[in-house]
Amino acid sequence: MLKYLIIATALCTVTAVVGQTKPSPNFGNHVTVYTTAKNTDYKLALTEKLNLISAAQPLETQVAVFVDPTKTFQTMVGIGGALTDAAAETYAKLSDNNKKAFLTAYFNKETGIGYTFARTNIQSCDFSSSSYSYVPNVDPDLKTFDISHDKQYRIPFIKAAQREAGGKLNLFVSPWSPPAWMKDNNDMLHGGKLKVEFRQNWANFFVKFIKAYEKEGIPIWGLTVQNEPMAKQKWESCLFTASEEQDFVKKYLGPTLHKDGLGSKKLIIWDHNRDLLYERAAAVLNDPEAAKYVWGVGFHWYETWTGGGMQFESTRHVHEAFPDKNLIFTEGCIEKFDFNRLDDWSLGERYGNSMINDFNAGTIAWTDWNVLLDEKGGPNHVGNFCFAPIHADTRDGSLHYTSEYYYIGHFSKYIKPGAKRIISSASRDKLITTAYLNPDGKIAVVVMNGGDTKIPYSLYMNGRAASTTSLPHSIATLLID
Repeated sequence: MLKYLIIATALCTVTAVVGQTKPSPNFGNHVTVYTTAKNTDYKLALTEKLNLISAAQPLETQVAVFVDPTKTFQTMVGIGGALTDAAAETYAKLSDNNKKAFLTAYFNKETGIGYTFARTNIQSCDFSSSSYSYVPNVDPDLKTFDISHDKQYRIPFIKAAQREAGGKLNLFVSPWSPPAWMKDNNDMLHGGKLKVEFRQNWANFFVKFIKAYEKEGIPIWGLTVQNEPMAKQKWESCLFTASEEQDFVKKYLGPTLHKDGLGSKKLIIWDHNRDLLYERAAAVLNDPEAAKYVWGVGFHWYETWTGGGMQFESTRHVHEAFPDKNLIFTEGCIEKFDFNRLDDWSLGERYGNSMINDFNAGTIAWTDWNVLLDEKGGPNHVGNFCFAPIHADTRDGSLHYTSEYYYIGHFSKYIKPGAKRIISSASRDKLITTAYLNPDGKIAVVVMNGGDTKIPYSLYMNGRAASTTSLPHSIATLLID
């Protein structure tokens, strides 16, 4: 006869059936916990090994995270960051040892956090040392198109990252502005619009860029139509209304990519903040002639600049309304760089909160902004200095890893491309969580605690549970094998 034992611990109470610890047919019962926590030495540290044991439904007073691997949702494409001019130029100043340490930290699947995804800029952006174009002078036929500028720093940097990632790093590309002569303000900076008569030439420009980079041995996975199309910035920018983006995609860019053998590239619209995400997605995707060329919708998180908060519901609404299209977080960083804030724990918590909520809303890939910046938060040719997960102090050659790096790593290291999101639900709003079933059968459950107190809880799955504690201001990945 089975004997029942009530196991009470300081962490949580689990009603266990003695002897019934055999895993279910499809999922394991061993749980390895990796933790990053404020005011501790834990940084992606292995902190516990647990076993799931048979358990009754918890009482209302108990805290739990419920995981259901039988309900699957979107497939993970990848997690990574932007390989900008600023990152490449800063990388070039590092010693050989620190170059290797940096590449390993980001792109090595075993000893690093295993980035599998990346973004780079077409022509210059604010995170370039200067403003430049591949076709600086009037040349509608693009006969003078030349990416020599990128061969000094950026192309070698991207190729080094690719090698460290094992030879494959899905890369998408984004323009901040067409050449000045294609715009109505004759300036790559300060907004302006693409002239109607140059729409086809600009579409041809995308093809030129993709083919030039692929000739250099850098495959291009996808592209966005325009970075931040509704922002007039003091740096490289170009305004596109919804109807203009719709028209450009269906009449010029989409057909041109197909005509030139690039129809398999993932074409992404919007590439701007969540606050206007649904309006732009609906305007383009409700037009079937435009929608047939569109793979997905990209978004940023800077709606907080205008007091909008983090508009995760906008992301969810797009996913619900257009389930056949893909959501991709294309850019995010912490603004207003301050060297004295490099150890500010809230930097990483902003990332954890965004990534969990974005994935739960249907996002299939997540891209941080610059992977590396210097001690000033640049270089940036207009003084728009920002934080990055890793900063290099070019005065002494040292690397500084912020909490951002470790928070992102709790996802990128343990949630692999091809993983399916599954249900992970916390019984208290002080814990937020998401979970994925990896292609190798391992389940990665991410649990974040942004509060000041530790929270004992139990992880429940398939009638089994394991007790643990979420530390104050921490993030943990529980790997079920």
